[in-house]
Amino acid sequence: MWISVILQAEAAKAEALSDALMDAGALSVSIEDADAGTEAEKPQFGEPGHLPTSLWDHSRVIALFDAATELAPALAQAAGAAGFDAVPPFTTEEVAEQNWVQLTQSQFDPIRITDRLWIVPSWHEAPDANAINIELDPGMAFGTGSHPTTRLCLEWLCDTVQPGTSVLDYGCGSGILGIAAARLGAGDVLGIDIDDKAIEAARDNASRNGVTLRLQHSAVPVGDTFAVVVANILTNPLCVLAPAIAARVAAGGRIALSGVLETQSQQVIDAWAPYLSLRVGAVLEGWVRLEGQR
Repeated sequence: MWISVILQAEAAKAEALSDALMDAGALSVSIEDADAGTEAEKPQFGEPGHLPTSLWDHSRVIALFDAATELAPALAQAAGAAGFDAVPPFTTEEVAEQNWVQLTQSQFDPIRITDRLWIVPSWHEAPDANAINIELDPGMAFGTGSHPTTRLCLEWLCDTVQPGTSVLDYGCGSGILGIAAARLGAGDVLGIDIDDKAIEAARDNASRNGVTLRLQHSAVPVGDTFAVVVANILTNPLCVLAPAIAARVAAGGRIALSGVLETQSQQVIDAWAPYLSLRVGAVLEGWVRLEGQR
């Protein structure tokens, strides 16, 4: 049995309170938007080199303590260390012992991308045995099919990949896009990532799904061009890498970019204008897929 303590804190002190709670004996601490689920909710999206300027105006700090902990002195110690005159308003909840593996697995169901393509965790039966079913479990690398940007790219691949097509997945993460391309009939598929762990995860996932991907670190030069290029990363890297990625699109080839908020689409289109003309191909939950052809 554990005790979850939920404290209210303003943005300026939420991180300090989080650190102080850990020092006071908390087993874990998280910070959430206290306005989540309301019209005042404020999504936060951080990119490399461009972190959010602050936390939410109204933050909720959630600390998990052992049930035997004397909460009053622990909270008083943390509040004082974080610069509060008194312990902020809080509530407590009991957290019972659970089968955490089973609970986590229950949160991930098969994901239908199209009638033709499903993403299926290993502990589930495929809902449609006649479809292309990619076995993929949540892990350290980004990409399970649940995020709108991944779905946008998968839908595009379903419409774009032809038998024997060469495909470049720039920022491959878990390998989900490259695996999908291979299962859809692509020939040569190259996945590139900046993270060695992502490359390792992509290799393992490809093996599990019975496909072969070429995988390499982004520091290794790429000389080939590809009929299909897909990059699901973030706005700033997409802008910086525009000349490098655009150069990999073969004559007549097609490209899709995602990881871009709808409000950022023009920024990416402008950055790519000297290399390729892009347009908004689809929008899903505030995210866009930009498309182009050489």
